Amino acid sequence: MPEDRSLDRRTLLRLGAGAALTPLAISAPSWAQAPGSTKIGVIGSGRVGGAVGGLWVKAGYDVMFSSRHPDELKSLVDGLGAKASAGTVAEAAKFGEVIFVAVPYSALPQIGRDHESALKGKVVLDACNPIAARDGEIVQGAIANGVGETSQKLLLGTRLVRAFNCSSSRLFASEAHRQGDPFGVPIASDDPEAMKVAAKLVRDAGFEPVAVPLARAREFAPGGPLFPHSLSANELKARLGIKG
Repeated sequence: MPEDRSLDRRTLLRLGAGAALTPLAISAPSWAQAPGSTKIGVIGSGRVGGAVGGLWVKAGYDVMFSSRHPDELKSLVDGLGAKASAGTVAEAAKFGEVIFVAVPYSALPQIGRDHESALKGKVVLDACNPIAARDGEIVQGAIANGVGETSQKLLLGTRLVRAFNCSSSRLFASEAHRQGDPFGVPIASDDPEAMKVAAKLVRDAGFEPVAVPLARAREFAPGGPLFPHSLSANELKARLGIKG
């Protein structure tokens, strides 16, 4: 296990400085000023939340998994060890210096309303996918206006990055830290510093990030040409037209 998986000090300092210049955050968070072992709050600890959050625990991060019934997460956190804990959604939103959201898309409006204060100014990795059979009317808006743009409006005040919504939990579990050309995970945001934080978390989970603007998030959401995918980073870059 790596000795130090906390986010790079200079990256976090730049993120804190950027927060002071953007309406998404009023002041630099304390973890940007004095970063230590970065804490991650997972909102939605089902298959994707459990799989990706577990990879971060194994990489050395402190992770709080949450659900409406945190007692049901006992077996998950017990299996991951001392760096994993369980709590309510409110507790995870407060605990996390970075937040990972992996819930049904129809739950995002309530999360945004109920936890606006705790989430404001934080980097939020959004893995939520709009699925018509499950999520109802909200799906039409997400398709029409763009899933990334819709998530940003629903999680107002956050530094949003679309991430880890492109594949199944099974693939995230089996393809992490694989040999050779690493598995590609697209990340989408219009916040350059938040993208740097997300990129490090993707790499520490065992994958290679492929960055695109937020408007291109629709390409790897349900109905898009790259959903779902099982592509290497180089294959994904080629499909997205990214050189280098």
